Amino acid sequence: MKKQTGLRHLACAAGYSLKGLRAAWCHESAFRQELLLLVLLTPVALWLGRTPVEIALLLGSLVLVLLVELLNSAIEAVVDRVGEEPHELSGRAKDLGSAAVMLSLLLAALIWGAVVWSVWQAG
Repeated sequence: MKKQTGLRHLACAAGYSLKGLRAAWCHESAFRQELLLLVLLTPVALWLGRTPVEIALLLGSLVLVLLVELLNSAIEAVVDRVGEEPHELSGRAKDLGSAAVMLSLLLAALIWGAVVWSVWQAG
């Protein structure tokens, strides 16, 4: 099979990306919940952020959560594909992915808390 290049490669890559987003939407409830959080908090970020950097931090932290969730879901899918039987390394891989999601959520909460605190302090 000939490798795609140029615009055809970009079109194929975009198609694979959309397929991945569709799969996350259909099969991952955590992704749907985090996407809903992004949608609901976007107007709040636009209202709360006083500078473009603050808005970017607020929205970027939520997008980061989605990115980590997608990677965690990919890890889980590969582990499940390899085998459903319990294995120490399979469990560790899933736990590490879950820890990454948790840390991204904590980072988002820290960023949102810092911006809210800063806005509140400014009066």
